[in-house]
Amino acid sequence: MILSEKLVREWKKVFAADLPYVAHELKEAVKPKALILLDGPMGAGKTTFAKSFISDDETLSPSYAVLSETNTVLHADFYRLKEPEEIYHLELQLYLEDKNYFLVEWGKTYLSTILKEVPEEFDLYCLEIEVNSQAQIEDEDKSSFSRNFFLKKLEGY
Repeated sequence: MILSEKLVREWKKVFAADLPYVAHELKEAVKPKALILLDGPMGAGKTTFAKSFISDDETLSPSYAVLSETNTVLHADFYRLKEPEEIYHLELQLYLEDKNYFLVEWGKTYLSTILKEVPEEFDLYCLEIEVNSQAQIEDEDKSSFSRNFFLKKLEGY
């Protein structure tokens, strides 16, 4: 699978308090029916970003349930998956019928399988999250360090 990447938008030195603004701007840059892979190291803030995007403080990482949904967003965390075939059992097409956005954490490894399950009208994006100081990931107060976000549109799949 050969994908080309086109940088759509970037945000530099983003602190936790800025995430709602980034999420709002991302929604303006990405039209509905979008699959957005959230990519970054453990502790980079993928779930924190998803919370801001969904605008619901009650949204938790679906790590244990794999999927969580709101009216317009399906959020998946594939960290605990062992085999790509597990994605077929989730019946994503049923969840995505009335959704505008599909946010996926830890999805790059399973991208070819995910694309088989997601309706064709969904555009594919990757939001790369980069922590400005890796040493600070260990800190208890993650709001004290900044991140860079790079939104890329992926094509050629």
